[in-house]
Amino acid sequence: MDKIYDVTALGEMLIDFTLNGQSSQGNNMFEACPGGAPCNVLAMLNKTGKKTAFIGKVGQDQFGRLLKDTIEGLGIETKGLILDEQIHTTLAFVHTFPDGDREFSFYRKPGADMMLTEEEVDYDLIRRSKVFHFGTLSMTDEPVRSATKKALDVAKEAGCLISFDPNLRPPLWDSLDDAKKAMEFGFQYCDILKISDNEIQFVSGKEDYDEGILYLKEKYKIPIIFLTMGKDGSRAYYKGTRVERKGFSVKAIETTGAGDTFCGLSIGGILDYGLDMLTESQLGNILTYANAGAALITMKKGAIRSMPEPADIEALIHK
Repeated sequence: MDKIYDVTALGEMLIDFTLNGQSSQGNNMFEACPGGAPCNVLAMLNKTGKKTAFIGKVGQDQFGRLLKDTIEGLGIETKGLILDEQIHTTLAFVHTFPDGDREFSFYRKPGADMMLTEEEVDYDLIRRSKVFHFGTLSMTDEPVRSATKKALDVAKEAGCLISFDPNLRPPLWDSLDDAKKAMEFGFQYCDILKISDNEIQFVSGKEDYDEGILYLKEKYKIPIIFLTMGKDGSRAYYKGTRVERKGFSVKAIETTGAGDTFCGLSIGGILDYGLDMLTESQLGNILTYANAGAALITMKKGAIRSMPEPADIEALIHK
């Protein structure tokens, strides 16, 4: 089959409600921001001219329709998106701290994204893609857990590069042990791993990032691992080399979507350069570009609609 898509992602799409001031009565006002990690990644890739497709499920409700219209408007292929007549779209309320970091309250017992079945997945979208991207939130519950596993088998068989972002969200798991098992399942499949500083400590049990990554590399033989360290920047681990680039200092108002922006831009870098013969300078370029994109999105609310323009990323790098 011809590879007509650069990246297809499977997983959750939801509404992130972010605090946006107070009404004249003193009530908190929330802004309904389209989000969901796998789709955020695609939104960033689309900005850079990549062709993408999404597989997942939302409710046949006002939020589900808003999500579908939003990603269609961005040019993401939606024929793999299903609207569920019975179950509502998942909602997440984002509580932001003064430094821009955040915690989530989820309304997802169940949410439509959990209800995607094996039979509903458009496997041809995956077969026609160069990269298949997923996270762990489509492995918290059945039936979407089985759908994710089947999709991964199809992606492997079709020769897709497999990209994985664990995206640990403790409130969505019955136990942290289950979350760890899902992460370990993903590590067995992926060619490209994007993992954050707290996730590597959680899954490896090691304080030191390098030791944690080495443990993953030895156990799972993952070709390339990108480690994000928030405002401290990021690292790439590839064939025995480690490349590090500093973060960019900006006035952050909210960090939602920063990791997904980084993830999208790093996948884009691998698509541009190929995975087989990456040089240290190419890895450095990928990290710098992805760090700049991730910094820029923290200056806006929400994710899917806030992805930075390539021209603004370049401008920040050369400032």
